[in-house]
Amino acid sequence: MGEKSAKGVKESGRKGGPGQGGGGSPVYGLGFIGAVVWHWQHADTPQEKALAVLKSAVWPAFLVYGAFRALDQASVEV
Repeated sequence: MGEKSAKGVKESGRKGGPGQGGGGSPVYGLGFIGAVVWHWQHADTPQEKALAVLKSAVWPAFLVYGAFRALDQASVEV
């Protein structure tokens, strides 16, 4: 581990190439599709439908923000 290859680039010892491992991509993809459907159904105008797609791309950020906000409120109440 940590040995240099013939090109002088450090190798990490991991096998496989880019895109291998990390099973979060399919889960994120399904979540994105579900979020698009959810937001799309609640949008009326073309502008709202465009915003629905954008919101669907960043839904994990809203989820984490809400979780941290809830944890903060819970810690204040204790």
